[in-house]
Amino acid sequence: MNQVSETESVDFFKSKVLGHPSGLFVLFFTEMWERFSFYGMRVLLILFLTAALTDNNPGWGWNAENAGALYGTYAMLLYITPIFGGILADKYLGYRWAVVLGSIIMTLGHLFMAFDTPLFMYLGLGALVVGTGFFKPNMTSILSEMYKSFPEKKDGAYTIFYMGVNAGAFFGMLLCGYLANNLGWHYGFGLAGIFMLLGTLQFWLAKPLFGSIGDRPNKNEISIKASSYTEEKEDEKPNPFTFLDYVLITLSTIIGLLYAFNDPLSKIGGIHILPKTIFGKDGSLVMILIALALFLFVVISRILRYTAIVRDRLIAVVIFAFFTIFFWMAFEQGASSLVIFARDNVDRSLSGTSLTMFNIVNSLLTLVPLLIITYVLYLLAKETYKKAFMSNVVLAITFIGVWAISLWMLYNEFTKTDSEIDPSWFSILNSFFIIALASTVSKLWDSKFNPSAAIKYGLGLIIMAIGFGLLAYGAHGIQDGVKVSMLWLVLAYLFHTLGELFSSPVGLSYVSKLVPARMIAFMFGMWYLAIAIGNKLAAAVGGEIDNITKEYSLSVFFLIFTIIPIAAGLLVIALNPVLKKLMHGVK
Repeated sequence: MNQVSETESVDFFKSKVLGHPSGLFVLFFTEMWERFSFYGMRVLLILFLTAALTDNNPGWGWNAENAGALYGTYAMLLYITPIFGGILADKYLGYRWAVVLGSIIMTLGHLFMAFDTPLFMYLGLGALVVGTGFFKPNMTSILSEMYKSFPEKKDGAYTIFYMGVNAGAFFGMLLCGYLANNLGWHYGFGLAGIFMLLGTLQFWLAKPLFGSIGDRPNKNEISIKASSYTEEKEDEKPNPFTFLDYVLITLSTIIGLLYAFNDPLSKIGGIHILPKTIFGKDGSLVMILIALALFLFVVISRILRYTAIVRDRLIAVVIFAFFTIFFWMAFEQGASSLVIFARDNVDRSLSGTSLTMFNIVNSLLTLVPLLIITYVLYLLAKETYKKAFMSNVVLAITFIGVWAISLWMLYNEFTKTDSEIDPSWFSILNSFFIIALASTVSKLWDSKFNPSAAIKYGLGLIIMAIGFGLLAYGAHGIQDGVKVSMLWLVLAYLFHTLGELFSSPVGLSYVSKLVPARMIAFMFGMWYLAIAIGNKLAAAVGGEIDNITKEYSLSVFFLIFTIIPIAAGLLVIALNPVLKKLMHGVK
């Protein structure tokens, strides 16, 4: 049976869980364990790099600036490699093999990081970057292919899938963070790798549920895809890349990668692969500005070759991509400066009634979602135990492991008379608030109040900035050694999450709606580049937390992420009439 007919067959929906094919929940759990490992490692990295050499749980003793430089390059590359991983899967590997290959490489990355040594740490980060490149784009490609003949069910499928993402992030940060802070860093890094491996196994063993979906493409399928573009609309006529386009894209890519590696190498090791100075200015800054200028020239020149309506829509995408940089520059402080702030500047000590209340809340936060997801696992096993018995066995093992670690953690905390909340614990709040508030915000968009893309994006930036404004207020005027109430950090994560939920409807969905088929891959690449730049800026500015605090104050540091996003949000809202006109009716 060919790929298209199998997708369209009624049998594909014969085995259902909560109204969706069983295969969706295999993807749900695969993505959950990948996000478990990714976020579990992510929340530890900055804490490990900046932990003092003389601590009970010693780290590398780096300053925040050097740690931010390394993390920023890692985060930047995570959004660039998926462009290449998607292309390789489309043409050669197939989506399923690409996911498995990516998962194996990422498992090795987590294993390397568990050794805590410089060589294995760098090897581990490199493996995670490469593995993510194969994994990230192709999971959603499998999901999209599963539902291509059932578009009316796709929104619900993506909602379920998104919950898997956040469930994995929640438990990864909670449990890996707890093990790392209470037993040692290698336990946290190692746990991430174990669940990545088990998630890979359950996905591979569930192959019978997918049929030929995600298989390696054959030459006939590739030619069919290519011929599907021959009868395009007039406004989507061919716009092939010129030789100059390829040269400029190659040059800007090489310079961008050199900059990404030069930043941590120069700060940490004193190794410069770019000139220190050019015309008396910082050499790496000049080179990256040249790379951006070359890339913008390619984007603008290609846009100008299109007809008027397509040209306008592409300009709208470029404007949204520009503001995306500012969103991620602020939002991704959650991976750098906010974990340092939680460790060094937040009063995390609890005792008596306050400790009891926290333990009750923490128990509910842990056990309620775990019970719900375990119930979904039971429903999946009931439907698929004949077709994919061993996949269910592996999933059962993963959940026994999560239950055991969770119950041990809660028992350990309930037996203490006084305690300090782990700094990594606050990072779970983003995932918790997303799970709690996502349906409410989505209902808001289904009501009469469904603003345009620009208004949503502007409000997202402003609401997120309010979270940083609260931190600036909470930290205002505090003396050295005095710590901030944890309430300010909890409120900050609430507003950051609301900002994310307001902004998330814009993103990639508008790229797919506004961009013609022949330019979709290029513009997706540009969008990911904007996110990559935002992540790199986030780590670079976040790494200055100690320097800015010493020179000015902690409050001034947070005001940076209050003022800039508010200004960007007001500007994108002001551009709403222009963007509406440029989008030509696309909503």
